[in-house]
Amino acid sequence: MRIAMKEPSPFSALSRPEDLKTLTSETFDLVVIGGGITGAGIALDAASRGLKVALLEKGDFASGTSSKSTKLIHGGLRYLKQFDFWLVKEVGSERAIVHKLAPHLVLPEKMLLPLIEGGSYGKWLTSIGLKVYDILAQVTGDDKRQMLEKKDALKKEPLLPKKLLKGAGYYAEYRTDDSRLTIENIKTSLQYGATALNYTEVADFRYDGQGKVCGVVATDLIGGKSFEVASRYVISAAGPWVDELRSVNNSKKGKRLHLTKGVHLVFPYEKLPVRQSVYFDVPDGRMIFAIPRGKITYVGTTDTNYNSDKDDVRTDLADAIYLISAVNNMFPSIELEMSDIESSWAGLRPLIHEEGKSASELSRKDEIFTSDSGLISIAGGKLTGYRKMAERVVNRIAEKMGEDHGIEVGECHTDEIPLCGSDFSKFKQVKEYIEEVASKLEPAGFGHYEAWYLVTNYGRQTARILEKFRKLKDADPGWRLMKAELQFGLEYEMIQNPMDFLIRRTGRLYFDIHSVREYQDRVIDTCAKKLKAGANSRAAWKAELETQLELHSSFTLETA
Repeated sequence: MRIAMKEPSPFSALSRPEDLKTLTSETFDLVVIGGGITGAGIALDAASRGLKVALLEKGDFASGTSSKSTKLIHGGLRYLKQFDFWLVKEVGSERAIVHKLAPHLVLPEKMLLPLIEGGSYGKWLTSIGLKVYDILAQVTGDDKRQMLEKKDALKKEPLLPKKLLKGAGYYAEYRTDDSRLTIENIKTSLQYGATALNYTEVADFRYDGQGKVCGVVATDLIGGKSFEVASRYVISAAGPWVDELRSVNNSKKGKRLHLTKGVHLVFPYEKLPVRQSVYFDVPDGRMIFAIPRGKITYVGTTDTNYNSDKDDVRTDLADAIYLISAVNNMFPSIELEMSDIESSWAGLRPLIHEEGKSASELSRKDEIFTSDSGLISIAGGKLTGYRKMAERVVNRIAEKMGEDHGIEVGECHTDEIPLCGSDFSKFKQVKEYIEEVASKLEPAGFGHYEAWYLVTNYGRQTARILEKFRKLKDADPGWRLMKAELQFGLEYEMIQNPMDFLIRRTGRLYFDIHSVREYQDRVIDTCAKKLKAGANSRAAWKAELETQLELHSSFTLETA
């Protein structure tokens, strides 16, 4: 059964006082700490089962790992090499489900795995591996793997090294925007009664007379006030910060997190004009993606151990040199240079530590930790598996609700709940809607790209943005469309500052950095007017945005 899409609920910074009042005056079944994809998935799962849910995030939604992934809903082909069959089976099967829930946002993406002389993937093992991959992931039809001879592989991607290429594997994955997937899960949870707040940091826990966790102590980082939230249970889905909260709870025992850094570089498409996504290995055993996306192509990721500031993760010069060298080796005619980098991003993977294993060898399995005081923490896992991770942890809560309170909680049904913006039953309808939007935008001088961008970010919610666009009178159509998008975000997506919009809600800092530079002052002015921000806030926003632009796009020897 497919549940019909509902209209997006108002979700605005202007409602923050009311949300704070709700948090302090009511008792919740569940407080979820962390507004990344895992926390968002938990909030939707729990709320859709009838639980009263509060979700708190110390930064913006998706501001940690969940805006810094490779942005793929993929089955983890490389985990076959680690004999992690269970993980491959689960996340492989999940790809189709997540695509069904939001086909505008989770897009089919064919992947090419080149077989290179001297590479770690041989033809026979690759063929067997991809076959096993198809079986485990229950792949059907045209999406089943193909093994390509050299000439056919070069037809798919002429930039591959002709002298070293022996053939290729060809298989199906999905591409997404992780930040958008997160915010749409949160917005959908609101339709089931959840309360969600960004820029709200959990500093401590409340305990009952038996020493059990019964809520949290939080600080509103915008208003500056601390407050308490009462709840029956608390789940920490804080990603890289899970161990910090376990320490606050005095329960950091046994297994611990192992943080690795993933980095990505963005190039103009004309500088790296790959016809489709390519997944290739490099001599040190790591795997790298090259993925075309609209105006750009991005490449990543590296797996390196990370022990520095978790709130300041950046792509450094060594990362950039490593990735450019790897790309130039795989595509020898390209000859990328540092000056070709348009943007970048870097993020942390909160994996579970395993003695003796390197960063790239660590399992992506999720694990649930329950402390003696009842705090439930979840860590590890992959973007693709967020829905199943949420199901497992909410099942724990359901059991406890039955045992502790005699309350029966229903089964998970998030596999039937379309995310906000989706009433598409198949991807064909998405493509048809893109054409419909393109025809509406054409009179204003826009091409196909703008329609594709809007629909693959917002789905049917694009209609609301177009309605705003028609009402605006600004002379510059490019700004008029962006302003309409910004107004939508301010009303329905809890934007608190320009960075929320330019980085997390739209990905413009990564995928269209020129539009950020062109319109940044107007974005700041619009946010300030809507949010009633003064001169000090404007100045702080301006400084922060300039810093972010520099950090993401400037790579010189002086920064080493």
